[in-house]
Amino acid sequence: MLNLTGSSRKNRIKIREAVQKNFQYSKGIPWGVRHIRAPQAWSQTTGYRVKIAVIDTGVDFSHPDLKNSLAGGINLVNRAQPPHDDNGHGTHIAGTIAAANRIQGMIGVAPRAIIYPVKAFDQNGSAYVADIVLAIEWCIRNRMDIINMSFGMKSRSKSLLTAVVNAYNAGIVIIASSGNDGKRRTVDYPARYTHTISVGATTRQRRIAPFSNRGSLIDVYAPGDKIHSAWLNGAYNEMSGTSMATSHVSGAVALLLSKHPGISPAEVKAILKKSVQPIKGVKMLRMTGEIDILRMLKATDP
Repeated sequence: MLNLTGSSRKNRIKIREAVQKNFQYSKGIPWGVRHIRAPQAWSQTTGYRVKIAVIDTGVDFSHPDLKNSLAGGINLVNRAQPPHDDNGHGTHIAGTIAAANRIQGMIGVAPRAIIYPVKAFDQNGSAYVADIVLAIEWCIRNRMDIINMSFGMKSRSKSLLTAVVNAYNAGIVIIASSGNDGKRRTVDYPARYTHTISVGATTRQRRIAPFSNRGSLIDVYAPGDKIHSAWLNGAYNEMSGTSMATSHVSGAVALLLSKHPGISPAEVKAILKKSVQPIKGVKMLRMTGEIDILRMLKATDP
């Protein structure tokens, strides 16, 4: 299980991860991408040129499934270096969002979207909140459409909230993982801020994953259990966590924004919440459901 939790130190965010398996190859469309019905939407939208910032550990620029989906980002850990991934987590997230190797590799949710890697996490999956704030400010200056935040912490941060609000007011859709503590009434920051879209994780059986936070503070659920995606050195890994669910939602929103450019973050959240599929074993009263891309796009029809 990929466990994204905040550390006990208020000025740091820590990714504590566990990789389940290593795959030498992974061809085709992963189950999560199929599950949310992305392939059926590609005749309408592929996320063409939607700009997605992935604030994470960087990305493997040489991965064959990602090399056509990447633009230059920034490395806040070492300003003298490009945002190369030395951990793997960021590459996995980017693969689910926008991998585009139809012949030999895998395909992500929005294969024609553009990933801008913003490296704020070091090799150990640790970042300072101050660097996350700088990362968000970079996204605002460079006019990103979406920010993927597959990380979280338990404590509040005034500077982080201010940065999130500024990005929201700039029209950027911010998608954040809720956390992997299996809690019913709480989610991590920044997903807890109302300016973000908070994401919980589901399984193949359309049930909430046991590790996922849940409850009324979740805006939408998406596949997050045993997700295959890209990894370092052209490889693939299977990982679980609300991080993985968040990347599915970022890809879905890219499909939406490509078809309907200019809609606001508030409108995006409203469309997502009203177009979800019910989750097995969960009463829908006061609860959201699982993302369904065809329902999401239909909800925008006149």
